[in-house]
Amino acid sequence: MRWTQNFKEKARAFLPAGSDAARMGVLAYDTLEAPRWTSPTYRSLAKEGFCGNVIAYRCISLISRCVSSVALVAKGDEGAPEALRSLQRLLETPNNRQSRAPFMETLASYLLLSGNCYLEAVQNDAGQPAELVALRPDRVHITTTSSREILYTYEVNGKRISLPSTGDANGEPKSDAGLLHVRFFNPLDDWYGMSPLEAAARSIDQHNAVSGHNLALLQNGGRPSGCLIVRNAQEGLTEDQRNTLRAQAKEHYGGGANAGKILVLEGDFEWREMGLSLKDLDFVSGKKLSAREIAQAFGVPPMFVGVPGDATFSNYKEARFHLWEDTILPMLDLLVAELNGWLAPKFGEHLSISYNPDAIPALAARREAVWARISQASFLTRNEQRAALGYPPVPGGDALLS
Repeated sequence: MRWTQNFKEKARAFLPAGSDAARMGVLAYDTLEAPRWTSPTYRSLAKEGFCGNVIAYRCISLISRCVSSVALVAKGDEGAPEALRSLQRLLETPNNRQSRAPFMETLASYLLLSGNCYLEAVQNDAGQPAELVALRPDRVHITTTSSREILYTYEVNGKRISLPSTGDANGEPKSDAGLLHVRFFNPLDDWYGMSPLEAAARSIDQHNAVSGHNLALLQNGGRPSGCLIVRNAQEGLTEDQRNTLRAQAKEHYGGGANAGKILVLEGDFEWREMGLSLKDLDFVSGKKLSAREIAQAFGVPPMFVGVPGDATFSNYKEARFHLWEDTILPMLDLLVAELNGWLAPKFGEHLSISYNPDAIPALAARREAVWARISQASFLTRNEQRAALGYPPVPGGDALLS
């Protein structure tokens, strides 16, 4: 706590002259300061959000692991089976340190943490990508030339490495570029994306502040802050006397080990509690509200981060379906579309990368609804129904069902 002589003089101005209260010495006083928000840098957001907040960690890890659980499939020109197999092998084993699942989890996590993910292709002697490497976003820097060419550099340990350009003189992406930059929309920047973590930063700060306050309160024996008032102090306490009182009070009555001890004051002293009660501060409701806001920023139903009382979804199955439909599939489609425009053409003109949504268990409800709707369509032949579901025709299936 800080001692402010200015506060002491102002406080005495409101008291009757000559009264005992006017001669009281106030030992400590705290004022409310402006909030200190987390810096919007990658390192600060990752440290305070992903590493220091259980709600943000749960949201990011849930989305990225769901994205990585979907198998990617190479499709296209069967007249070039070797190119098709090479692309599929690269999708299954992007590099010698990661298989598909951890690699896709890394890409999705970087995208959620920074709004950007960078993918470098290491080529073999034939000019085809032999490895795919995900670069840490905070180490990649973007510059542009006077001719609007986009230049990337990778900085680590004070050294900068130039990366292959991803744009030509007109600013258009180059299909033969060795670097892919995937980013979210950012209304304030032309080159870098904006992450959901930045949008949720203030709610994360509030959630962390409540957790820190509760821990400090528990470690202090569950006692809120207060002030020690010295009555009949004509000239006030000296700095040495105030420091001595603070040190003795902290040593004998501070911390969880001293919880429950009786405070003994000798002389004309009074202890006055200055902290608000937990009911007044309503920390529990505030923490739940912050957790809900963090989950909303990432598009995760609050029930998945442990927030009770969420009546938006009738059950867990419905919430899981909407998580995939509204959050995971759009991110997966973004990554697949970027890979199709950058990676697939390196192996052949008619190759593409896709995934099978019917193999995702969470989308079973949507699949069953489509099947039921098509099977009940009496105006379709059996082969037309099979074609709508992706199955080949069968003999005698071209007649309308009676």
